[in-house]
Amino acid sequence: MSLTPEILSPAGDMEKLKAALAFGADAVYAGIPKFSLRTRETGFTPENIASAIDYTHRLGKKIYLTLNIYPHNMKVDPFLRELDTVVPLGPDALIMADPGMIGLARRRYPDMPVHLSTQANTVNWASVAFWRDLGVRRIILSRELRLEEIAEMHEKVPDIELEAFVHGAICIAYSGRCLISNYLHSRDANQGTCTNSCRWEYKLAYDRGSLLDVEREQRPYAYGTPPPEGFYVRESHRADEAFPVGEDEHGTYLMNSRDLCAVELIPRLLDSGVVSLKIEGRTKSAYYAAVTARAYRRALDDHRAGRPFDPANLRDLMRLSNRTYTTGFYTRNPRQHGENFGDGYSAGTGAPVVGVVRDFDPASSLALIRVKNRFMPGDRLILITPERDIPLTVPEILDMEGRKKDAAHGGAENVRIALPGNPGAFAFLRKAKPAEGGEGA
Repeated sequence: MSLTPEILSPAGDMEKLKAALAFGADAVYAGIPKFSLRTRETGFTPENIASAIDYTHRLGKKIYLTLNIYPHNMKVDPFLRELDTVVPLGPDALIMADPGMIGLARRRYPDMPVHLSTQANTVNWASVAFWRDLGVRRIILSRELRLEEIAEMHEKVPDIELEAFVHGAICIAYSGRCLISNYLHSRDANQGTCTNSCRWEYKLAYDRGSLLDVEREQRPYAYGTPPPEGFYVRESHRADEAFPVGEDEHGTYLMNSRDLCAVELIPRLLDSGVVSLKIEGRTKSAYYAAVTARAYRRALDDHRAGRPFDPANLRDLMRLSNRTYTTGFYTRNPRQHGENFGDGYSAGTGAPVVGVVRDFDPASSLALIRVKNRFMPGDRLILITPERDIPLTVPEILDMEGRKKDAAHGGAENVRIALPGNPGAFAFLRKAKPAEGGEGA
């Protein structure tokens, strides 16, 4: 099977979809919140997904719909009604995980391609062949695979498409099969309501059980000889909820994976038989969707043209908020190098997005900017377009009535500033890092 490799980007709403496609994605994936594993992704519903499909197809690109929950009995009939709503709209594939739902969908709509979700944990070639024989068109591979394992799958089962994640958050559990959120808050990750409990800050404590235990009270706990029970962690914002935990000679580490970044591994992924390079992040920003799509688009195009890897693509990805990066399992078992022990939040980069370009008037060279973060006249910014980055120094800022402002403030305020040219339909403004300079710098 020889296919042109694609860049597949997340689309949490229409703005993110348009940004990803404008910045180089070949395809996007979107979910219907009730039946996808991102209930926070509320940008698409059966009522508006038709416009997303139509917009994508008018660009000659593809859109896949994610319906990859594992439904309990009460959700089976609603799931089938959802299929009857979305399949006639003409998506290019359905991303599914539950074998029963896949069987029902294949019988009900035999011509609708099905892509097997990473939630199905496909980690061997026999499973690939099994799903191929059931009519699945593509396998979205488990993140826990090495490149050599992917290559063997492709060698033994060449007549099915393989898709692999290349960027974004990684679940500390096996491809998302996690019960921590359910245990702590009765919100089930496999029903789409994960609270990302693995990212939180925890404090290790020991429940001694009695104030009368004088010996244990006076003698400090000796490392390496933990008692059989009594340790727990508490999340800093939920002091009344405890999570029991054990400890071994390596200590106690919960549970915060670094983010995946495989932009430098594109040649090896393609050599392994992967045809779709998937970026995670439907709940992240339109700027994230744009910059990741552009970086992976450029890296893929450079490779196919025989050009060497451009470190500028990696630098662009580094400027995005992240939990520090890892290449995951592709080249080795990351072990301790795959976890972030420092904090549970995405780190800032010192280069925040300050605005989104909404319109441009060629006669006055004034652009309409929706403000995301505060900026002032004289600030050095970078105008991010699908084609290039343009340094500039902020000229005067005008409100919508044409009056000068001392600053533009976040919170979706609209202002106008002059730009050096028409940036096109999709562009972002971010603060410049000191080394990037700006006009006049």
